[in-house]
Order: sequence, then structure tokens, then C-alpha cells
Amino acid sequence: MIEWGECESKFIRKTEIDKERVNSIIEKAEIRLKLAKTIKINEETVSFVVEDYYEVIKELLVAYLLSKGLKSSNHQCLITYFYKENSDCEYEAKLISQLSFYRNRLNYYGETILISFYEKNKKQFEEIIKFIKNLRGKL
Repeated sequence: MIEWGECESKFIRKTEIDKERVNSIIEKAEIRLKLAKTIKINEETVSFVVEDYYEVIKELLVAYLLSKGLKSSNHQCLITYFYKENSDCEYEAKLISQLSFYRNRLNYYGETILISFYEKNKKQFEEIIKFIKNLRGKL
């Protein structure tokens, strides 16, 4: 994981808190999640469903940072900020990083994500999403 100091100096900038924008991003993430849940999982579709789970988590993390008056130009810094603010969530931060890695391998190299990865981690994806959504109470 990238160090927070590097994120702060290179990729994070302060921005005005825009609650409407935060809520809109969260709303779109929830729609994406609903759609992902409607897809029948098989060898052909699993990569795209895992990608959708990552995108939902990423969008929720974007909203989380924006609610704190921060914006990141680097997805890894979203994960680093999440972990910095929730240091008891090391496992979750590592799983989000793994999702990011697989998503990038899919998008940039055309690699398939194994269905076993999805089956092993689907419940944790859902729990991470629920946890990040519950952070809204702290916003």
C-alpha cells in the first residue's frame, strides 16, 4: 500500500465539501451494486462482477474522501486513506487493494478473474461496502 505521506504530497488535494455530490456518488454506487447483483455468475461474467464490486467500493471511498474535504487523483490513496482512518481494517484494506489489482489486470491486460476468488470473497465485498456506507454517519 502506498504511504499516506506520499499520497498527501502528490495525489491528495483539499476541496470544498459538496454534500449533494457525495450523495450522488453514493446513489450511483448503489445502483451499480444492484446491477452487479442481477448478473448470473459464471466463468464469462465473473470478471465483470468483481470489477463492479471494486468500482462500487472505489466510488464509496471517493465519496468518503469528498465528505472530508479531500480529493485523490490516485485510487491507491483512496485505500490508504480508508486504512489510515480505520486502522482496525487492515484485512479489508488489503482486500480492496487486491480487488484493485485484479480490476487493473482485467482492464489493461485482459486477464480473467477466477470464479473461486469471487466465491471466496463475495461476502467480504458486501461487508466492506456496508462498512463504508456506515461511515456516512461519521461524515
